[in-house]
Amino acid sequence: MSNDAIGMGFQDRETRDKYETELTRIIEASNDRGIILRVIGSLAFQIHCPEFGYVQEALGRSYTDIDFAAYRNQTSDVQALMADLGYTERKNILLFSEGDRSIFDNPTTGLYVDVFYDKLDFCHVIRWNGRLEVDSPTIPLAEMLLEKMQIVEINEKDIIDTIMLLLEHPLGNGDVETINIPRIAEFCAKDWGLWRTTTMNLEKVKALSQSYESLSDEHKAQIAAQVESALTRIEDEPKSLAWRMRARLGDRVKWYKEVDDVH
Repeated sequence: MSNDAIGMGFQDRETRDKYETELTRIIEASNDRGIILRVIGSLAFQIHCPEFGYVQEALGRSYTDIDFAAYRNQTSDVQALMADLGYTERKNILLFSEGDRSIFDNPTTGLYVDVFYDKLDFCHVIRWNGRLEVDSPTIPLAEMLLEKMQIVEINEKDIIDTIMLLLEHPLGNGDVETINIPRIAEFCAKDWGLWRTTTMNLEKVKALSQSYESLSDEHKAQIAAQVESALTRIEDEPKSLAWRMRARLGDRVKWYKEVDDVH
């Protein structure tokens, strides 16, 4: 696991409130204009985990930015929205990412907003594919889990967010307050690299969760059981021919993309 300290450390309630209030302002404005923006990142986990949201503060997980998923065909609408809300765009990011990503800065609050169009494309690609209408105001829970599990050098902050999610929501066959595990299994069955990273990180979540003194024995057991169930379901999914061919190479060939984070 990476020791990157970004997103870790004490954060006072006033600062956390600033992020949460600004997030609400953006969501309400986007809804008024019919723009589909769905929250990802740390704030998405906070929103979708009302019972276990305290785990972020208890384990020192801080907010660093406000992240959204959107559709590329609404890029100009997003740009206009953010400009009207007092943000300036880093034009080079949209150009550098070939239209996949925008970053907006608010000079008044010092906050910045990261918007990913159509997909998350870091170590592995997670496409939205019409999924943004499934849940609100966040992306669906299956994609929230994959958002974290696709990170090869996973950070402690991502482990903490995943712990919250697994404590709050059961695995299930749909998207209504459940983690759609058949969808995750299907993603992994088509892409050996994503399977390798996802299963590796689920094991890390299970192992690290046992070391947190803030978690009760019952919660630790629940996380371990959720991980084992997820791994079993992923393994049981029939694998594609491409998956089986790539599996022959295993770890001898790099199975992920290197990521240079942009701030």
